[in-house]
Amino acid sequence: MKTQKPNAELVWKQLEDLAVPRLRLSVVDRAAYAHLLRHSRLEAKRHLRFSITWLGRGIRMSGGATRMAIRRLVSSGTVRLLERSKEGHTVEVRLPDEIGALRKAARLSQEKAAKLDLEKADFLGTRILRKAIHARDGGICFYCLKRLNDRMRALDHVLAQSRGGGNSYRNLVSCCLECNSAKGEKSAGDLLRSLYRERRLTAADVAVRLRALKALAAGKLRPVLPVAN
Repeated sequence: MKTQKPNAELVWKQLEDLAVPRLRLSVVDRAAYAHLLRHSRLEAKRHLRFSITWLGRGIRMSGGATRMAIRRLVSSGTVRLLERSKEGHTVEVRLPDEIGALRKAARLSQEKAAKLDLEKADFLGTRILRKAIHARDGGICFYCLKRLNDRMRALDHVLAQSRGGGNSYRNLVSCCLECNSAKGEKSAGDLLRSLYRERRLTAADVAVRLRALKALAAGKLRPVLPVAN
C-alpha cells in the first residue's frame, strides 16, 4: 500500500526526542522500530510484511529478543499487527505523530520545526516566499495604507540592506512603489513622520503603524508558509 513519504528528518527527531523517552523504548525496541520505519514509511509504504528472521538479522538480535520487541511495539501502539502467519508478520507501521500517546507532543514538535524554518527563510529568495509577505500585509501598503495591486507593489527592507538589514520576514514589508522609493535608506519611523507631514497619514495612523513596526520586529507578524506536498 503506497502512501506519501514523510519528512525523514522530522520523523527521526520525533523518534529520538519523543518516542524513545515517552514510550520507554529499550535499545532493542528502538532498533526494531527504526528498521521497520526505514523499510516502510520512509519508502512510502504504510504496511510491511516481514519475518522475525529478517528483522532479527537487520537489527543484529536473536529471534527471541526480536519477537519480544515486536510484542512491546504492538502493545505501545507503535505498530499495529494486521496479520500473523507462518510466512511472517504484516504490520501497519505508525509515525510518531500517529501514535496516540505521542500525538499532542508530536504536533507541538512540528509547530516548533515550522517556526524554526520560518526564522531561517530568505523571503526574497523565491517568488512563493515573496508572495507570502504580500499576503501577510493584506494587499495594502505597510506604510501609507494605500490599496495595492500586483503591478504597484514592492517589498521593502524596514532596515535598509546597506545598514545590515536582512531578508527575514521581520524586516520585509509590502508597500507601494512611491513609499519604496521615498524611504530609501531612511528609517521606517522617519518615513511615517514624513507621510504625516504630507497629510497622507493621520496622527492615529502613525501611532498604529509604529506599533505594527514593533510587532514586526518582535516576530508577531508571521507570514504563512506554503505547505510542501
